[in-house]
Amino acid sequence: MSKIAVIIIVAAGALVFVIVIMGFIWFYKSCKNFSKRSSEIGSSDPSALMEWNKGAGPSSSASQSLFEPQGARQFRLEELDQATKHFSDGNLIGFGSFGPVYKGWLHGIVVAIKRHPGAPREEFIAGVKYLSEIRHRNLVTLLGYCQESGSQMLIYECIPNGSICNHLYDTGREAPTRLEFKQRLSIALGAARGLCHLHSLQPPLMHKNFKTANVLVDENFTAKVADAGIAMLLERIEEAGPSHSSSISVFRDPEADALGSFTEMSDVYSFGVFLLELITGQEEAMHIDYLRSNESLIQLVQSRLSSNELVDYRLGGTFTMDGIRDLIKLTLKCMCFPGKWRLNMNMVVVELERIHEKEMELTTVRGEAWYLF
Repeated sequence: MSKIAVIIIVAAGALVFVIVIMGFIWFYKSCKNFSKRSSEIGSSDPSALMEWNKGAGPSSSASQSLFEPQGARQFRLEELDQATKHFSDGNLIGFGSFGPVYKGWLHGIVVAIKRHPGAPREEFIAGVKYLSEIRHRNLVTLLGYCQESGSQMLIYECIPNGSICNHLYDTGREAPTRLEFKQRLSIALGAARGLCHLHSLQPPLMHKNFKTANVLVDENFTAKVADAGIAMLLERIEEAGPSHSSSISVFRDPEADALGSFTEMSDVYSFGVFLLELITGQEEAMHIDYLRSNESLIQLVQSRLSSNELVDYRLGGTFTMDGIRDLIKLTLKCMCFPGKWRLNMNMVVVELERIHEKEMELTTVRGEAWYLF
């Protein structure tokens, strides 16, 4: 065989080898991109949700069907009565803007049932059907409803670790979980994504009652925003509209009350108060009732910074100087006046992603965190 023939054969073999390798690389990247798209958190796509349910949903077909995006399911009062042991005090787990909340066992899963007094209304059913179609991994899923015997009820998935308040506030007693700074950033990011998804709808859906108590965490401490759309639903079924107690007024945008209109920027203000509580580890109602301007807000933060009272002492050395400062700056941008100067929730998500990623890199590479003070 001539040298030319040998060269041609070797070159052809090398070319085939390169083509095969490139084919494997293309296949790997395609699979990776598909996986990334399938896990995109901003999706309310029913097909994506069904794929998620196949891998992570309840094991039984009856319970799995509750999570499938088929619209609001109507339950009978008899079912809910049995699920909650006749709405016993032992199953009462809290109170919200919609009324008392009961834990129940329904079709093989634990659910949360919110009960509101009211006669049957078509507006209630229409509102529930709309809200049940909004699906996102950082929103508590609405599974169904019931209208019987003078009550209107909403059935939600039950989030096992409850409100972040139970793990965050410094009550003087030892908390069940010590939330480090990176965990708080992750929770803030999840809640921001849930709120951002509501604002991305057409038309945008404003929460109108966002607060720390409405940020729930599951067994993996993934944040899920509760009560999305409840304010809108109450406005539809109550002539006077929903009432807001003084205990949550601290989260309400002062401009919304002054101008008589609620916008997406009002939700951003509420999110800023939530961020402030993540930083301080304290319930902020006692500190920021008087805030009505940038000057008073900055004075509050500066005074507490100078007295070492702003950052939760329980964080210890679990944060970097850059991370805590960036989060404080973001908090101020969310709560600034006038409201038109605030970041929108999409920008908040982007900034939190940047802070979280940087914090993870610095604390992982250097193996330690730095104190701010």
